[in-house]
Formats: sequence, structure tokens, C-alpha cells
Amino acid sequence: MVDARPGGADAGDRGPRPDIGHDERPGVLVRRRRRLSANEATGIVALACRLLLAGVWLYAGVSKVGDLGASIRAVKAYQLLPSAVAELVGAALPLFEIMLGLLLLAGMATRLAAAVSALLLVAFVVGIVSAWARGLRIDCGCFGGGGELAADESPDYWLELSRDLVFLAATAVLLRWPRTRWSVDRWLSART
Repeated sequence: MVDARPGGADAGDRGPRPDIGHDERPGVLVRRRRRLSANEATGIVALACRLLLAGVWLYAGVSKVGDLGASIRAVKAYQLLPSAVAELVGAALPLFEIMLGLLLLAGMATRLAAAVSALLLVAFVVGIVSAWARGLRIDCGCFGGGGELAADESPDYWLELSRDLVFLAATAVLLRWPRTRWSVDRWLSART
């Protein structure tokens, strides 16, 4: 009699399937858990990084786009740019962040979006370090608000820098592995 079960005697030269095993009870097959390969684990990490950055940029942009005046005040508070340039940057930044978030969410031009994200995050880190070094007491304005802090408030520069460095690490992952699961980039590369 031929064993017709997957991985049974008729499985050919391949032998038994490693993901199928027998239970203690005769004739009962169970599926064994399989370990993730390095490529699968890397893909999951890259997908998580892409979605994290997409969420960060979308949240940051949406939280500022409704109050461009606050966004402009936040940029001016750093005292790094001439007033006219700071106004332009403060008004454009929320829309730019939303655009980056949408690109990353869709997984479209991921490597480019990650590179631009990295440059933007480096600019934010430089701005925060500069404000800290010059003794400015400001809220970064990263997710709305921003500007000078009240006399009884203290800046959270360490927290802001730590957060931005984590996001910068996520961009590094995407620069290395841009084609993630459920992305336009991956779909397009599969079609060519």
C-alpha cells in the first residue's frame, strides 16, 4: 500500500517534508512551526521600518497642516534661517512630510523617500543640537505646536534627539532593503 500523505513514502526522492510530523497518535499529522529565514526576518524588519516612518511623517504633517502659523513659529524659533526662508520652510514642511508619508505607506520610490527622510532627520538633529548648544528653550514643533517654551517648561532635547536617531536608523534599513512586502516597488520589480 502506498502512503499518500504529504511527506509519506510516495514523496519521491525528496524524503519526508520537514514541516510535517506525526503526533503521538498513529495516523495524525501535525504541522511543525518553521523558523524564519534571515531574508524573511529582514523583510519583516524593513516593512516595520517603512510603516513606522510612514506613520511618523503622516502624523507630523497632518498635525501641522491645520495650523501653518504654528509650523512657521516652530521653524523661526530655531533662529537658523532668515525670516522669509523660515516662513517658506514652515509652510511647506507639513505638505512635504505628508508626501513622504504617502510614498512610504505605498512603498513607492522607497529608497528615494528613505534618503530624503534621512536628510530631513539629519537637519532636525542639527537644529535640535544647535538650539540646545545656544541655550534656546524651544519645543521642537515636530508634531505640531513648537516655538519658545513658557518660563516654567523645560525642553526635552535628549528625548527628541533619541527619537530622531531611532527614525534615522529606520531610514538606514530602508536604504539597504527598500523593496518590502505590500509595496508598489516590489510589485513593479516583480513585473519586469
